[in-house]
Amino acid sequence: MSGLVAPARVVPLLAVLALAIAFVAPAPAGVPPATMHAGALAFFTIGLWATGAMPEHVTALVFMTLAVLLKVAPPGVAFAGFEATAMWLVFGGIIIGTVMQRTGLGERLAVAILPLFGASYTRALAGVAVVGVALAFVMPSTMGRIVLLMPIILALADRMGFVEGRPGRTGMAVTLAVTSFMVPCTILPANVPNMVLVGAAESLHGVTLTYGQYLKLHFPVTGLLKAVCIVAAARIAFPDRPVPPAPLPPRGPMSADERKLALLLAVALGFWVTDFLHGINAGWIGLAAGVICLLPGVNLLPPPAFAREVNFSSTLYVAGILGLGTMVAQSGVGALVSGGLLSILPLQPGADFTNFLSLTASSALLALATTFPGVPAVMTPLAPDLAAASGLPLLTVMMTQVVGFSTVILPYQAPPIVLALQLARVRMGQAARVTLLVLVPTVLVLVPLAYLWWRLLGYFP
Repeated sequence: MSGLVAPARVVPLLAVLALAIAFVAPAPAGVPPATMHAGALAFFTIGLWATGAMPEHVTALVFMTLAVLLKVAPPGVAFAGFEATAMWLVFGGIIIGTVMQRTGLGERLAVAILPLFGASYTRALAGVAVVGVALAFVMPSTMGRIVLLMPIILALADRMGFVEGRPGRTGMAVTLAVTSFMVPCTILPANVPNMVLVGAAESLHGVTLTYGQYLKLHFPVTGLLKAVCIVAAARIAFPDRPVPPAPLPPRGPMSADERKLALLLAVALGFWVTDFLHGINAGWIGLAAGVICLLPGVNLLPPPAFAREVNFSSTLYVAGILGLGTMVAQSGVGALVSGGLLSILPLQPGADFTNFLSLTASSALLALATTFPGVPAVMTPLAPDLAAASGLPLLTVMMTQVVGFSTVILPYQAPPIVLALQLARVRMGQAARVTLLVLVPTVLVLVPLAYLWWRLLGYFP
């Protein structure tokens, strides 16, 4: 245990030291002081989140407070997370999850699908992954998928004997969280970074990506095989054995509250699935569903239960994550990090495999500073220069970003994973066990396999 405890103590101390030095020492040549201060605050905050030195929502509050007090960012940037739809989707999702538990609808759905998952823990993890990926083909919003599925998966865990605190419950929740983000990176409309990349490629470089082309290039290796790795990693990180569920008394017809909630979820799902038609953001749909649960005439979550059961710390944490991303993007830290990465990349014409590894690694590492939605925004404008330096086609260079931003190193990089962990009450350090385990086969096996697959498809000269 000492080997695990030491980093949790050392990293925060280093983060505090870096923050202090940044405000005393002069900025390096060519780096604005404001950028250096923002970078130091970002390193400080990420260090605390990564090690769990403080509760995650406390770290978020510390970040927002320091950003304003130290004048690293204006209040509109530091508190930008409160304007983001993602935070309000978290709020709505927490209400929906609470109501599903109170009404019994979550357990009813879990009992209905339990025979499909079987009594095996491994089969249950695989089933969670399959459901998460399958829904990504019909529901574009990652946040919406997580809000819809997490209460059902937690109820399913309860039925298998994985009560709160059991490794099996954590394993099922983390499997849904990680699979719902990583694998849909390979399905064109199913994740925000995908769509940022597609939009930037067309607007900046006139390159139009089609659904089938994108799916064929990325899904077989970076998507499907990675899902297998995620299930295996969760099984290793959180070993457990299900308990035979106690027989339930025959369930009668749905109660009035269950019928209300089922109708509300059906309407919300309809809006989530058809967002390409009406253009309403998934966050506002989730918030509207949550607010309807609170209305006096509906009364699915009475005021005393709302005050007692809704976990507001989750919303603070997500707001901090989103505010950090905004600060990094607007302060120039992202551009500084990407410029530093590009200056050391060993790009040269003819070295296709080395170039592929370098470009993929640069996108994955850049996300440690910018989070994943920021990767295509930073890297896509640089694609022509990278193509010229590597001798690779422009399309190939841009597509390497997908391999990078589908590689989660630490959970805070992906806001949808953060949302899922908060809904399931799982700590980031627990989820990091899975993401770091998945990183090993990704680097050693999946990235080389992706290179071979791309070469077979003719993406290298």
